[in-house]
Parts: sequence; C-alpha cells; structure tokens
Amino acid sequence: MANNLWTREELILAFNLYLKLPFGKMHKGNLDVIHLASLINRTPDAVAMRLTNFASIDPYHQQRGVGGLPGGKKQCQPIWDEFINNKETLVFESERILAEKEHVTIEEKYSEILKDISDLKGETKIREVKTRVNQNVFREMILSAYQNRCLITGINLKELLVASHIIPWSKNEMERLNPENGLCLSNLYDKAFDKGFIGITIEHKVVLSQRIKKQANESFYGKFFGNIDGFQVHFNGKYRPKKEFLEYHLDEIFDK
Repeated sequence: MANNLWTREELILAFNLYLKLPFGKMHKGNLDVIHLASLINRTPDAVAMRLTNFASIDPYHQQRGVGGLPGGKKQCQPIWDEFINNKETLVFESERILAEKEHVTIEEKYSEILKDISDLKGETKIREVKTRVNQNVFREMILSAYQNRCLITGINLKELLVASHIIPWSKNEMERLNPENGLCLSNLYDKAFDKGFIGITIEHKVVLSQRIKKQANESFYGKFFGNIDGFQVHFNGKYRPKKEFLEYHLDEIFDK
C-alpha cells in the first residue's frame, strides 16, 4: 500500500520545487517533477499533487480558486507557515536536503558561486554559503515567476536577467526571500532600479527620476529611458510585487 503520509523532509523538498516552478509546469510530465519523485521514491503523480496542495494554500492561488485535497493541504500547511516565519532557514535547509539526496555536499553543488570563498573558515564561511545559496534560490523563484523575461523589455536571455530586490537585501531580513519582494529585470534596469533612477508605482507604471530626466538631451535617454516613462507593467506570473514594498522603494530609494 502506498505511504500517503509524507515525511517532513519530503514535504520540504516538494515545497522547494514549488517555489521554483511556474504554476503551469507543476505536472507529472515535468522533468523536475520526475527527478524529485525519483529522489524520494514517490511517483511523479504524487509529487505533482503535493505541488498543487502547496498552490492551494498560497494566498495568490487561493484568490484564483486553486483547490487541493484536504488531507494533503493539512500536511503542507506547517511547511508553508515555517517558510513565512523563517524563510532563510527553511530555504537553506531545503537546498541542503536536496544536495544530500543527490549525493553531493551543498558546497559541491554550488561550487561555481562559492569558488571565491574557499579560504573562509568557520562561522564566516557558513554564513556566506547560506547567503549565496539562498540568493541563488531567490533568483530561481523570481525568474520562474516572470517566465524568464524582463518585465520592462521582455528580454528572455537568463544570462542578462537579474532577480531584483524591491526592498534591498540588507534592509529587511524577514523579506529577503519573499517572492513578492522581487522583480525580474535586465541588467540595465536592475541597476537603474537599485540606484533609484527608475521606480514602479502601486498602479504598476514605470516612473523616471528627475536626475535621469535631466539627461533628456543625451542619445541614450531616448533609447533606454524616455520610451519607458509611464510604461504599464503587467504581472501575469505566479507572484506580483507587494504594494507596501513598492511604496518603500518610492519613498526610500527612488531619487525624487
């Protein structure tokens, strides 16, 4: 008889995948779903159902009327609550468990983004590893939520995309990994947003700072900024930015 009661580790791994997949790809034929199923000795059908369970307790999807089996939702709710209350710890734990299931250490799995900290030791290294791994997961979440496209230009080359924080990483520890605190932007507009040259209103329109508008006579202005002033941004993905976060950026970072 199939074991319907999932362990905490299995649920954490399913949640990890839920964070990274667009809603339309949470099905049994998805290669990532198949891979996770093989790691935890479950069927792709079972993993896909758990992903749907997580969607059913996600406030964004609840507004869309996404359902799920009551028993499965009950199992998933504690993991969701743990994420809401302690995102950094749970995300890192999920990546550590995933690496373990794949028979590598987390440092081996993320060797490319950790190679320049090999000389660090002790707590300093542990802290840096956790930060970089979590930042990488945040990038996966945001690019997935925006279908790997810059929300201003539509550029879909992942190498040119950045998971931009609305409230900077250093300013609010609780919201660092909140997907509602992220935007998918190409490199130029990520930097412009980060430095306050552009902002996004709560009506989801791009606004330009006076500082950048003073460059209106420069050729780059018309090519890269003048044409996006007032641009209406559409959020059609899994998440949309929280109103309070956009307001913070306009009040504290946008260069008025």
